Amino acid sequence: MARLHLYLVDAAAALVIGFLVGYGVLERRDWPWWVVVVCAASVAVPIAVRRFWPLNALTITLAATVAAVMLRVLPTVALGAPVAAVCFMLYSAAADRSPSWSVPALLVSVVAISGVSGGEPENVLVVTAALVAVWVIGYTTRQRRSFLAREAAQQAERALSDERLRIARELHDVVAHNLSLIAVQAANAAHVRSPDHAYEALEVISSTSRAALTEMRGLLGVLRSDADLAPSPGLSGLASLADRASLAGVRVSLDVRGDPAVPEGVGLSVYRIVQEALTNVVKHAAPASCTAVVEVSSESVRVEVTDDGPGVRELGVGHGLIGMRERVAMYGGTFSAGPGPSGGFRVVAEVPIR
Repeated sequence: MARLHLYLVDAAAALVIGFLVGYGVLERRDWPWWVVVVCAASVAVPIAVRRFWPLNALTITLAATVAAVMLRVLPTVALGAPVAAVCFMLYSAAADRSPSWSVPALLVSVVAISGVSGGEPENVLVVTAALVAVWVIGYTTRQRRSFLAREAAQQAERALSDERLRIARELHDVVAHNLSLIAVQAANAAHVRSPDHAYEALEVISSTSRAALTEMRGLLGVLRSDADLAPSPGLSGLASLADRASLAGVRVSLDVRGDPAVPEGVGLSVYRIVQEALTNVVKHAAPASCTAVVEVSSESVRVEVTDDGPGVRELGVGHGLIGMRERVAMYGGTFSAGPGPSGGFRVVAEVPIR
């Protein structure tokens, strides 16, 4: 609709300028009607198609103006309407074509209109000033469009980079958590003497592997436009996290307080924070007891995960704690991790609800 509006404006401008040119032709002499129509149409009709072929339209209007003045069909005093038509086309040429095309078009227009304007200095000065001003406006419009296009492309690239980082973070959390459980159960299966315990460990490995593959397929599905994606995990999935950690030898006590209906992004971040915290307990403290408390208020979600393990972690190694800190920082929250006041290890995060 916006483009149609512009085309209608051009058509209206062509009608007005055509009428003025026809009136200028008839003002001094009584020309046949077909001469008036041909002259007016040659000067004005190109305005209606200037957005498609600005240089061709400008050429036709200039040639028709010069021919009409030289053949004494159009008097010099009636050049205002043809100059207005040239301004329309020159603006389009400067806005839609490169300066290597629009600058020569400006020079030719100045020379052609000045040549048929009578040669008087004041006329040449006025024509030159008007055409140059229109060209500058068109060129400025071209530069602004180019800047906006570059800015849009840069925003798209930033969005793509952010999405790739998000996917990489999610993949790390999914793979690290599930592979940690699998590694623990595989070690148990290799060392236990009881076949029943070994089969139980293999069942855990099997179910954990399927869950990991399901999450990874759902996560990587965002890269496919035709993917049928499952909802992102949130607070409702914390119970299954606790169950899987319990199967790996970590006794988890989960306490979710408040309304679990939080924004999807916040819920996913809290889920991943708890997941990574439990993964660290499985990797560094199992067998151990762990308490995970999630408090939901109207302003934020507070997560606290504590265990009774040795309490010594290599905080500078790996990406788990870094990933948790980045998730919290993304929402402007607070995060801390370190030995607990009574032993063990403690992770505390608060994620604001925007």
